[in-house]
Amino acid sequence: MNDIIKNIKERRSIRKFKEEQIKDEELEVIIEAGMYAPSAHNEQPWHFTIIQNKDIISEINKESKMMMKNHSDKWIAKLGNNEKFDIHYNAPTVIVVSEKKDCYSKFVNASAATQNMLLAAESIGVGSCWVGFSKFCFVQEDKIKKLNIPEGYEPHYTVALGYKALDKKQSAPKRNEDVVTYIR
Repeated sequence: MNDIIKNIKERRSIRKFKEEQIKDEELEVIIEAGMYAPSAHNEQPWHFTIIQNKDIISEINKESKMMMKNHSDKWIAKLGNNEKFDIHYNAPTVIVVSEKKDCYSKFVNASAATQNMLLAAESIGVGSCWVGFSKFCFVQEDKIKKLNIPEGYEPHYTVALGYKALDKKQSAPKRNEDVVTYIR
């Protein structure tokens, strides 16, 4: 199996991080991988906001959970009310992934960039987790302004990054098998 396929198969969402901050060189590799993602019409409509300030990461967590508390989905509401739950799993680095509001193929471009970043992180030994809970914070316009999201962009989700605080490798969950149809 080649290294790319191996990396794809071994990458897992990490939900336990060491406190140690990732190296700047590693962060640059991860961001560059995001910038090299495919995009519709080569529009490259993404913007990445890097947060390594614990107070700001904590504020996103707090604001997201406050909005989650009364959600109609009981699982989301339960997490919002759990004082110990941190939406970024105490990761020392968080990337806010934003996209131009008027881009072609909304969410698809940002998703491709995010996947590239997750795979790049895995390839250099940095743990990552794609976080959708942050969207609850992003419904508040003042929070978007505070994060200096450029005019004309909207944040979709975040990526938690840090060194893995796991003793052993996680195995892949069973894959759905009835998801392919061949027409020859």
